Amino acid sequence: MNKHIIFSLAALAFSGNLVFSAQAAQTLRVAADPVPHAEILAQVKKIDPSLPLKIVELTSGVNANELLAHGDVDANYFQHVPYLRDQEKALGQKFVVAATVHIEPLGIYSRKHTSLSEVPENATVAVPNNVTNLSRALYLLQSQGLIKLKNGYNDPAKDQATPKDIAENPKKLKITEIESPQIPRSLDDVDLAVINGNYALEAGLVPAKDALGLENASNNPYANILVTTTALKDDPRIRQLAKDLESSQIADFINKRYSGSVIPVAGTK
Repeated sequence: MNKHIIFSLAALAFSGNLVFSAQAAQTLRVAADPVPHAEILAQVKKIDPSLPLKIVELTSGVNANELLAHGDVDANYFQHVPYLRDQEKALGQKFVVAATVHIEPLGIYSRKHTSLSEVPENATVAVPNNVTNLSRALYLLQSQGLIKLKNGYNDPAKDQATPKDIAENPKKLKITEIESPQIPRSLDDVDLAVINGNYALEAGLVPAKDALGLENASNNPYANILVTTTALKDDPRIRQLAKDLESSQIADFINKRYSGSVIPVAGTK
């Protein structure tokens, strides 16, 4: 082979390595809810300091999928697949699930009652107002014997329910839809509140101890995921972060830090 050709190929390979190395060195911006997602990412930074990770903590009202779609971040870590699919339809955008990390069991909480059996007729129940978590809350209320959904609502991951789909409501519960981050603040004003695990933790609640009813983690379709764009799905930084999040070290951290209020679904074998 002509030595000029060999030199050109070597230069091209070297150039490719430089591009790869430069890409790997760039800061990886990941949007995350403060608890537990940002805390878990902070632990990733401790166990893998070579990963150039920047954690962008989300504030109320900020849509992390819009941030990702607009290129303001490279990935986000705060949601489950049913919510993501709903967001893809709303935004007209296709995203990629890079890692499946943990479950935050949805819980039923109260400051007025110590058990679900003592909840009176006409009790008020605060539930999330977004489509996927509203449905999820209704399935949880059904699992605790408080309501019954119409026939055909068997799979929480596929059959999304609304209050119109309640077939039996023996205690005549009054379902009130509220934005998820605001529900913990409503605890003094309602009989029951169905709260996402991350917002419960932020409010100082311990789901494994304080919830009157807790979602089953087994076969739960609402595992929290690392999400990125189709353009970045093969980025070495994304792959490394996914590997870290699904590692046994992170699973151990989640188990020790959250004592059953957050449950790892990866790295446990």
